[in-house]
Amino acid sequence: MQTIKSQQSGSKSTVTVKTPTISLVHGIPGRVRLRVMRLSLDKNYTDNVQTLLESDIHVKQTRINQAASSIAINYQTKGKSEAEILDHLISLIENVNRSTVTVVKKKVNSQTPPETEDENEGEWSSLVIPGLATLLAFLGGPLKLPISPQLSFSALAIAAFPVVKRAFQSLLIEHCLNIDCLDFLSLTLGAIQGKVLTPALVLTLHELGDVIREQTARSTEHQTSDLLDTIGRFAWVERDGEEQQIPSDQVKRGDTVIVYPGEQIPVDGEVLQGEAVIDQQQLTGESMPVVGKSGILVYASTLVRSGQIYIRAERVGKQTRAAASIELLQKAPVHDTRMANYASQMADKLILPSLILAGIVLATTRDPSRAASILTLDFVTGIRVSVPTAFLGALNHTTRHGILVRSGRTLEMLAEIDTIVFDKTGTLTQGNIAVVGVETVSGRMSATEVLALAASAEQRITHPVAEAIARYAQEQGVNIYPRGEWDYKVGLGIQVDINGQDVLVGSAKFLTQAGVDLDCFYENHPCFQESCAHPDQECPVSEWLSLIYVACNGEFQGAIQYKDPVRPESMPLIMRLQQEYGMEVHLLTGDNEVRAKMVATELKIPESQVHAEAFPDQKAAIVRELRRTGKTVAFVGDGLNDSVALAYADVSVSFENGSDVARETADVVLMNNNLSSLLEAIAIAKQTKHLIEQNTVMVVGPNLVALGLASTVGLHPLIATVVHNGSAIAAGLNSLRPLVQHQLESGTY
Repeated sequence: MQTIKSQQSGSKSTVTVKTPTISLVHGIPGRVRLRVMRLSLDKNYTDNVQTLLESDIHVKQTRINQAASSIAINYQTKGKSEAEILDHLISLIENVNRSTVTVVKKKVNSQTPPETEDENEGEWSSLVIPGLATLLAFLGGPLKLPISPQLSFSALAIAAFPVVKRAFQSLLIEHCLNIDCLDFLSLTLGAIQGKVLTPALVLTLHELGDVIREQTARSTEHQTSDLLDTIGRFAWVERDGEEQQIPSDQVKRGDTVIVYPGEQIPVDGEVLQGEAVIDQQQLTGESMPVVGKSGILVYASTLVRSGQIYIRAERVGKQTRAAASIELLQKAPVHDTRMANYASQMADKLILPSLILAGIVLATTRDPSRAASILTLDFVTGIRVSVPTAFLGALNHTTRHGILVRSGRTLEMLAEIDTIVFDKTGTLTQGNIAVVGVETVSGRMSATEVLALAASAEQRITHPVAEAIARYAQEQGVNIYPRGEWDYKVGLGIQVDINGQDVLVGSAKFLTQAGVDLDCFYENHPCFQESCAHPDQECPVSEWLSLIYVACNGEFQGAIQYKDPVRPESMPLIMRLQQEYGMEVHLLTGDNEVRAKMVATELKIPESQVHAEAFPDQKAAIVRELRRTGKTVAFVGDGLNDSVALAYADVSVSFENGSDVARETADVVLMNNNLSSLLEAIAIAKQTKHLIEQNTVMVVGPNLVALGLASTVGLHPLIATVVHNGSAIAAGLNSLRPLVQHQLESGTY
């Protein structure tokens, strides 16, 4: 049990927080989640816990949520029982301060799961047999070395077996023609003529194209956050006059749920009693917390920063809004919008024309050599090699610019987008409250004195505005005075004794209730011209300015202005998207309409393209509606609340420091957390599209000329292979040109 003591209005009050030092939240074989209250209080301790656990041979992975004071541990038993492992882990955490650990950090690519290396080795190993068949055919053919023809044919037969198998499967089971059927016919005609080199070369190049395509394809496995992790694993409920801790999925509708400071709200419901500052950023994405008090609706997955509330549970488990968002995300057509492969689609369209022409030539000339030449000049190999190579080069290019792009398909779609929808908080804005100025009443305290009083009063208060005032005071070099007795009113402000002066810092309502007259400020200050006549009334201007008021000894002194600042790169980004690329830009946020329009006005986004007060499911609906009208939509967001909209967009963009779900959902991740990187990604995508168009001409042109010769006067299969493979290699090298150029410019070569 933890006891926290605070001094309020001259008397000491003791608040008992009913959370054990270390408690088991939940556990399944191989994974356990523990709640360790000290994690939210001590950053050094948190770092030491993670270092110690990750150095243990039983621990595979750890994930700490400081705000929720919890740690998830994936482990392996290595001959021990689950109970022994749990005791071992708890012992490590309990003794972390007495442990000296040397940790060897493994340099693992966080974008690649451990098994990917073996999978890649398997893909490249598929080139061994076709390459060997080509080598044997070349040594025994043009070089006239004593290589047994039986050995060459055996190597070719082994290399061709997968192609033959796929061709028969396509014909007999799927009842359709594919590229393997064309390859099989070409191989058969080559074998009839007793030639090995040409079909072996074709096999090798085809296999190379397949390997590259597999390398650039996005994995279809999609990871989403665990539902119970999102809404909290446990809940305190009041039953039969007693408080009980139970799993959150066992809470019943109508139960009274108690939420203490630092805990996540586990249900959707109405506050019955108490007041608390609630951080809703996990759900709505907004950095400004709200005050939860009697009659207010609160939601699962949001965090109680301070205060204590009693909630009547109305929606529990999968019925909560957070759970509904996760379920909607799981049903989103993520795979369907990302599985198509541009190269194979183009190749398949050219199969039937090549097959028909080869059949006609074979029937009229009775020359298998001409038919083999036509099948060799199928345009397919060049496209299958050059297009994935272009994507591979572009993906490497974006990676070097700090941009993670999931697949070639993403690049293709990124080059086609005509509409971009931005989340506001943390995307177009910085996501952190910042003080932008201090306004004072003429003839009273200076701005520096007003700031000093406010910062002294707000010191060590866990509220984003209080923290912003403290940061601003530190930046301005303002002296912080010792704080005497203080009384903090949740959602209103703080009254504090500073050097014998009675200081009030808080909302206009807080000061007027204490008898402080604000009329001088409201009537004379230019910011409030044409605004409301009295601070007790609803004042839209005050919402725009976001003010904290400061009074000393019953006399109003001034106000501190704050806001969530726009990212410095947002304005040039929006301007270029609208003017240079001609894109339609939308702003989509869970924040209120006034603040949303304020940001839109600053960034010159049309008011008709601003969508405010949108929950996750509403964000997804707006994205789907834009797509339904025929637009190709990109969505940019960073939070759990954005993940559903990200999944339904044609291209989804997030940040490296975004939420786990947003990162995993996104097609494009800006690893340097700079929004302007999006412009680089779009430029690279458009360049890649242009390269693909060039490659198509480079492949089709020479092959078309050679095809004309093969169909009329005849063309030796080996010459056809040189033309065919030469155009494929030229197109492939052209695909890598931007990457090589970048490496030369950067001095990599």
